[in-house]
Amino acid sequence: MKLYSLSIHFKGATKASLLKAAYDLSSFSFFQRSSVQEFMTFTSALIVERTSQGTRASVKEQEYLCHVYVRNDNLSAVVIADTEYPQRVCFTLLDKNPREADAMTKVQAELDETKIILHNTMESLLERGEKLDDLVAKSEHLGNQSKAFYKTARKQNSCCEIM
Repeated sequence: MKLYSLSIHFKGATKASLLKAAYDLSSFSFFQRSSVQEFMTFTSALIVERTSQGTRASVKEQEYLCHVYVRNDNLSAVVIADTEYPQRVCFTLLDKNPREADAMTKVQAELDETKIILHNTMESLLERGEKLDDLVAKSEHLGNQSKAFYKTARKQNSCCEIM
């Protein structure tokens, strides 16, 4: 179960323009990657050009399944996956924000947010701890100064006794 390509196109009057694409070609050998990426780019553009506005389609090309969705504003998205990848997940990915498309991705995003919040909380606790340490040091210094003042005041007052 593998997702190879996700690309965003703009469907023009005669030609589809690639706006952005992401590829996972790690399962291919180093020497095959450029030709596989070129094949995926060409196939994605061709499928977008042949799909009408406001429709979804799935096309089998060799051992890949290409899922396309062309919106009414001519913005389109293409997912190229292996045949085991669920079609429902592909179209959900095309319709929605990718972070919300898959339950695992959504949970991972929530975990990342929680991690950031926890990190910020820990930083603020450490800052408070540093402030508390500063207050303790200042109070100890003030206590030492008051003891020194008391001792010098006793010495000063011991010479002047009232009779």
